[in-house]
Amino acid sequence: MTTISPTDLAALGADATIVDVREPDEFTDARVAGALNIPLSTLPARLTELPRDRAVYVMCLSGGRSAQATAYLTGEGIDAVDVDGGITNWYRSGLPVERGVPA
Repeated sequence: MTTISPTDLAALGADATIVDVREPDEFTDARVAGALNIPLSTLPARLTELPRDRAVYVMCLSGGRSAQATAYLTGEGIDAVDVDGGITNWYRSGLPVERGVPA
């Protein structure tokens, strides 16, 4: 499985497609700007929402769910990359998060 650090992902800029597989209430608590919230349990039904022409960066709280999602997406032919340590490692790295209900 391919992984990326939060700082390397942040360096890719706003064009990177980030999929957050946490539940909606977790996503509301803290999220990366521009991330798409697709809870792990709904991922199979929402595959059509993901690009197939570029990498998708998958995150969760600490890495367990995102590893499962990355393996699943890779099996479905999507270039999926696991974000090491999830949102926890993201904000521990000093990177910005948004909070509250997404606009």
